[in-house]
Amino acid sequence: MRYPFGLLAGSSLALLVFILLAWLVVPPQAPKPLEEMTLSLTELSDAPADLSPPEPITTQISLPPPPPAVAPPAFAQNTDSMITLPSPELPPRETPEVELDAPLPELIETPPAPEPQPKLQPKLLPSPAPSAEPKPQLVAEPAPASLREPVVDVGSSVRPTRRVPPQYPSRARRRGLEGHVVVQFVIRADGSVDTGSLKVLEARPRKVFEQVARQAIADWRFEPARGLRRARQRLEFKLR
Repeated sequence: MRYPFGLLAGSSLALLVFILLAWLVVPPQAPKPLEEMTLSLTELSDAPADLSPPEPITTQISLPPPPPAVAPPAFAQNTDSMITLPSPELPPRETPEVELDAPLPELIETPPAPEPQPKLQPKLLPSPAPSAEPKPQLVAEPAPASLREPVVDVGSSVRPTRRVPPQYPSRARRRGLEGHVVVQFVIRADGSVDTGSLKVLEARPRKVFEQVARQAIADWRFEPARGLRRARQRLEFKLR
């Protein structure tokens, strides 16, 4: 079915194109010829025979003569006028009579005005000097017992009656450090420890157990005795 319809459509299109081309090729129709008309002119019998142009009319206009020249007036010099003006009459001026022997006014002596004296300004008294603050007096601390009295060296033979164990440093515990500290100190006669005499002689490792060792020995107590005694103690720090 498609083939016949296609053939029919193609033929229709070709026919349409042919018609258009034929319409473009065919020349246009020629216009109709114009009809010729003839006109005849007849002479008129009433027309004038002489048609020449009229002569121009010339008129003469007479102008009036120019006025004569007038010379400028001459000014007269050093002319004497015979007219005189009368001088005005002034009234007589009255002059007052002055008596020459009139008495003069008495002179009154006025004393001179006193000169203004400067105002006295109050004198400012000097402000008292600030009192010096009392300086704190330095009170000499008593010398340690080891310097006042002779000291007997007892070494590590003395035994404490009250022994305070030192606290293990938390930093050393976390790091697992162990060591020892040797502290030298002076024992008073009543058995207490002179805190000013505490001295670290040996420490392993350094700057780890020294402070806690001094704090512990400062609270120790020993048996009373006559005189001062120098002692040494070794504190061991071991983890359990």
